[in-house]
Amino acid sequence: MNIELSYVMVTPYSIVKSRTGGVIARLLSRLDIELAGAQMIIPDETFVKDYAKLLRDQNVKDDFTMLADYVEQNFISGGRSHRVLILLFRGIDACRKLTDICGTLHAENRGIESLRGETIRDTYADLIIDSNDPTRVTYFEPAVLTPRNQKEADKDFELLARFLNGKETIVSNIDYPETAQIEKTLVIIKPDNWNFASSRPGTIMDMFSRTGMRIVGIKIHQFTQEEALEFYGPVESTLIEKLAPVFGAKAAEILEKEFELSISEDTKHLLTNSIGMEYAESQFQKLIEFMSGMQPGSEENEKHVMTMILIYEGDMAVQRIREVLGPTDPLKAPGGTVRREFGSNVMVNTAHASDSTESFIREAEIVKIHENNLKGIIEEHLKQCRG
Repeated sequence: MNIELSYVMVTPYSIVKSRTGGVIARLLSRLDIELAGAQMIIPDETFVKDYAKLLRDQNVKDDFTMLADYVEQNFISGGRSHRVLILLFRGIDACRKLTDICGTLHAENRGIESLRGETIRDTYADLIIDSNDPTRVTYFEPAVLTPRNQKEADKDFELLARFLNGKETIVSNIDYPETAQIEKTLVIIKPDNWNFASSRPGTIMDMFSRTGMRIVGIKIHQFTQEEALEFYGPVESTLIEKLAPVFGAKAAEILEKEFELSISEDTKHLLTNSIGMEYAESQFQKLIEFMSGMQPGSEENEKHVMTMILIYEGDMAVQRIREVLGPTDPLKAPGGTVRREFGSNVMVNTAHASDSTESFIREAEIVKIHENNLKGIIEEHLKQCRG
């Protein structure tokens, strides 16, 4: 079996038009390969020049010359570098599969009647030809870029590995008005969204995009048990206090039905402080296992548990993201919120968002947001290729 490492590069235009979630939804729901890494970058002039040269060197019809021109004209414009998202994928025949789902660029395939929405470029790309001169392209937006084969991917990876050395993982390329209340907030797309090939992670990102906040950081993260305990430690007592009465009342209800008797308030109080407390504590332990794949007290991960960490930035980012997220209990969340749409219960509620700027700082440190394994994955791959 031919295990390959490849990438999809989401263009600046796709990002600013909030198409990132749609692209990711399409990739994740139709591919049987692993999303291994993700990172937002701000390309500099050297990277743009070198990447465009790699595209031109492929010399396939005029398509890659057109792509090279696009990179030079759109990754940096007006003196400003724009955000570009790198998504790493690993799996059998990864390059061909990504090429197939991203779609072609040939002018003969871009007529209105030939588009069926099957590929990412069918949906999000534009290639407009002058009706009076079929050799002249009047507008071009590829939406995504991806190499056709492992040889091309590896050349690009050599460039990416050099470029990523020492780069910040939370990007900055815009000056805001002094009147804006600019904040950063952290979102976790939780493990229940990654159990099988699904559009859910991308759809959740789409829902958050309605806030107008900018994604300035992204990484694929595996929580350790220690990280999960530190992350949720501050809410443990509050969570148990909230859940214990619920479970105590449930126990009383079951006993009353089973034994056909009426339980006194004193006994209900005892049930809350005994069964209710124990069950609530066990639920907290299950939350830690849910986030890390490890039973509390165990020394090895029972399973690989994946999350995606997103950093959003913008005016009143914390409040706006949490409004779209919805309250902790999905059953109490308003329609149209992420948790109402995808959450199961208080413990498995599909996503997390920081509740304050102070929480953002604490949580970002726990998940090591300033570290990203994308460069390491690329370098390990290149090392194996050379070895």
